[in-house]
Amino acid sequence: MKIIVDYKDSKSGFNELKIDSAKYLSDYTIRIRFSDGKENIIDFKPFLSNSLHPSIKKYFDENKFSDFSLTDGNLNWNDYDLIFPLSDLYNGHIGA
Repeated sequence: MKIIVDYKDSKSGFNELKIDSAKYLSDYTIRIRFSDGKENIIDFKPFLSNSLHPSIKKYFDENKFSDFSLTDGNLNWNDYDLIFPLSDLYNGHIGA
């Protein structure tokens, strides 16, 4: 499942924001540092455990989940198979 979000809307304030670094900690949590210096620790476990969609549920395998990359300033799993809106990551809340 690919989710594509256009952050070019200048009203959103996210058009220049990007993720500078991300480190997998453990138990489906990732420490994310943004280009403005803000840092969040995001727990993805509730999202993954509540999902019924097979293309998302497969990332409940911790080995698959921890194998992400930074692409164009955002977290990316398997060529955009799983991706989250930058605004949600910045605000520290991902949809469940």
